[in-house]
Amino acid sequence: MIRVDAGVYIGAASDLNDAQDLINAGITHILTVDSEQPAVPDESFRMKYIHALDESKTDLLSHFDDCISFICDASEESKAVLVHCHVGQSRSAAVVTAYLMKCHKMNFVDACAKLQQLKPDVKMNEGFVDQLALPQYKEYRLLKLTEKYPELRNVPKEMFAADPSLSTCSEVAYRCKMCRRTLFNGSSILSHPVGHGPTAFGHKKLSNQQRGYETQCTSYFTEPVQWMEQAFLGVMNGQLLCPKCSSKLGSFNWCGEQCSCGRWVTPAFQMHKNRVDESNTLV
Repeated sequence: MIRVDAGVYIGAASDLNDAQDLINAGITHILTVDSEQPAVPDESFRMKYIHALDESKTDLLSHFDDCISFICDASEESKAVLVHCHVGQSRSAAVVTAYLMKCHKMNFVDACAKLQQLKPDVKMNEGFVDQLALPQYKEYRLLKLTEKYPELRNVPKEMFAADPSLSTCSEVAYRCKMCRRTLFNGSSILSHPVGHGPTAFGHKKLSNQQRGYETQCTSYFTEPVQWMEQAFLGVMNGQLLCPKCSSKLGSFNWCGEQCSCGRWVTPAFQMHKNRVDESNTLV
């Protein structure tokens, strides 16, 4: 068991054998990322289990937000968390790397280097490396979902990013301008190549002023967040309303929507920039 950050440890399943050692280290939360759920070492521990095989085809990305929220919950309470898999080299390393990237704003290379320095035997499988290193993976996963669930009657829970209002993590957050409710984190924003501006809107007549003018993106396109789930029930498109004050934030369409820059984004979860505020801390 090795300390990676204040209140964050990485280890193996064998570290659960001695509850007193965990207690002595101040650990109160245990996050297991393994193929089998472990026995609870002591009823006083708060446990979270993620079923995952150490295989390149295993999708850990879908669980990163949930895992990071659990880690941040421990931090929030000034407690400590142990993140472990079977031997502490691949699955737990991927989760801890994701935590360092998201909460410390580190890039993949630097996060890996820090973890490797602290725990030289860390060796993530290639699939996990790809999921951490390629930000486009989220977009690809969402696009595949629209093909697999054309009627979207049952969107998998793991497709939703954790609701940032329910936990605290030190990254940029975006809030409703009307009621200040936290809506999504900066890591949930999905980038897209800038389109061709007004010329991309062939159905509209352009004024002389618009010709040659490159339109900027006036919306954020995000991954779906847990609070959006109710809006998706039985429909392919609709409005996105603030879950607290019901003010209109934007719209969603699983078949895609066109950004103001002219680029078509599929699927689209669009938040108008003039309806949200950026904040460096969550409250």
